[in-house]
Amino acid sequence: MRTAVVTGGASGIGRAIAERLRADGHRVAALDLAPEGDPSAEKADVTDRAQVDAALAAVRERLGPVHILVNAAGLDGFKRFTDLSFASWQRVLDVNLNGVFHCVQAALPDMLDAGWGRIVNISSSSAQSGQQYMAHYVAAKSAVNGLTKALALEFGPAGVTVNAVPPGFIDTPMLRKAEARGLLGGGVEEHIGRTPVRRVGRPEDIAAACAFLVSEEAGYITGQILGVNGGRNT
Repeated sequence: MRTAVVTGGASGIGRAIAERLRADGHRVAALDLAPEGDPSAEKADVTDRAQVDAALAAVRERLGPVHILVNAAGLDGFKRFTDLSFASWQRVLDVNLNGVFHCVQAALPDMLDAGWGRIVNISSSSAQSGQQYMAHYVAAKSAVNGLTKALALEFGPAGVTVNAVPPGFIDTPMLRKAEARGLLGGGVEEHIGRTPVRRVGRPEDIAAACAFLVSEEAGYITGQILGVNGGRNT
């Protein structure tokens, strides 16, 4: 049993990951901007290093050193590139990329002290395929994949593995909001027809991949980008 922190862990994919890791016996704390309804959660904005440090300090006091970190906090955005303000660009990068930077730096000392750690970054299949009107989001998630590989090389000798899971078409509140705004290039049912396994993904599909990557059995797997997308990107 180890202490795990899941950012964005109060809803969507993050919540499914947190629930799965608890079911597997880990002590789990979620970090979230809106942690209502999860008594184990700590309120924190991942773009604010002081808040991240304070939240992890509280987790350590309650549950012990952090040896598992899943970065699932995310923010999407849809805008034609020529209409995209730098402020919007920066905000999406702050959450999706800089938030990973802050949380990894804050959690790593515990892992290095233990000589054992697992980091999983939730990126996006859009980093593999591209996505129109989401240049800022695609850029941030692509950078997360690159950061994952760099960290894996740097910290593998210290017993810390770092992998990324880019979800494909996953049925979350974020996805349904995009569908309602007509931003998906077709509805969910239409996209199911384009997916080889002929169904929409579930948050639990991503949670299952994370559960494996943070396990003892996955100790020889690092620097990998494990797509969970029903075959949409291969």
